[in-house]
Amino acid sequence: MEERLPLATLLSQALVAYTIEFDNEFERRSPHRTTLLGQAGGGGPWLVSMVMWFNCLRHVGETPITVAELVRRARTRTNVAGMHRWRYIDVEATPDSRRANPPDEALLVRATRRGRRSQRVLRPLARDIETRWEGRWGIDQMDALRLALRAVVSRIDLDLPDCLPIIHIGLWSAAPERPGFSHRVDAPDDVATLALPSLLARALLTLAVDFESRSKVSLAIHADLLRVLSAEPTRVRDLPRLTGISKEAISMAMGVAVQQGLAVMEPNPDGKAGKAARLTPRGIASQEAHTRLLVHVEEEYVSRYGAGVTGALRDSLETLGGDTRGSRLLQGIPPFPEGWRARMPKAETLPHFPMVLHRGGYPDGS
Repeated sequence: MEERLPLATLLSQALVAYTIEFDNEFERRSPHRTTLLGQAGGGGPWLVSMVMWFNCLRHVGETPITVAELVRRARTRTNVAGMHRWRYIDVEATPDSRRANPPDEALLVRATRRGRRSQRVLRPLARDIETRWEGRWGIDQMDALRLALRAVVSRIDLDLPDCLPIIHIGLWSAAPERPGFSHRVDAPDDVATLALPSLLARALLTLAVDFESRSKVSLAIHADLLRVLSAEPTRVRDLPRLTGISKEAISMAMGVAVQQGLAVMEPNPDGKAGKAARLTPRGIASQEAHTRLLVHVEEEYVSRYGAGVTGALRDSLETLGGDTRGSRLLQGIPPFPEGWRARMPKAETLPHFPMVLHRGGYPDGS
């Protein structure tokens, strides 16, 4: 029988596929620079992913605002130093500041000329990609997905951002190492105005918050790394192919797993170059316990939002994904020939949870 994927995985794969398609189009339309390809389209800021639009660029303009105000508007933090280094924003101290190194919250940020040019490209992209999905999957299918997502998101009482947060130490999305999201005090957003990636992100983040409030590891660590490891050694070089996340994300996740005693690194058993990874007895227990926890969290999700709504959401997402690897979604995101992803190994699966790192916010940790 085909494996029944967790709802968190179905949401994740749809969000990752959408994000990659969004990113590919931004790369195609906008002047930029990358490590792999250098300058393109006359040069421009360093290429970043969709999350950096939702957590930063969408909220800044020519008039300076404080970082604290940016966080309030975005409901999550951005990589201020990175966005400045990548030439999207200017950063300066407030005129009355007397501190040599003021805290980030007190700094002023505004969009650079290159940042404003990127904004003009980014602003219509969500609608453009959504229209493309309607043509690919059918308007009725997309309407059913949006209807189910809106039914869930309209009832979430947390003040969530329109994207997943950047994950840092421990690769947590929310609790316990990261401050939790506060309960909403203002009137709820008009969910009819939310773009599809924001609906997907909020529905997924709610699951991550519930999971991580009761877990010993982040949902990213469990879903993307511990899930594919076993007591038998797995070559580390194979993990990006098995998980759908980048080797840099694998390195960060393995660092956490090894530090917590869940996995060990050792020489490849076949004597070939490189390392292998395997779960320790503690890691096997963690894998089993957190698999059960994710099932329990989804059961609570179904109870909270209704079997009809969550069933319709699952049906729509399963139709989009196709199988456990998200094969139908993968078919819709081939990189365009001039893009940086065309230089990378062909993706064989989509992540079971987005690995949104500070390295530009890419959904697979690239």
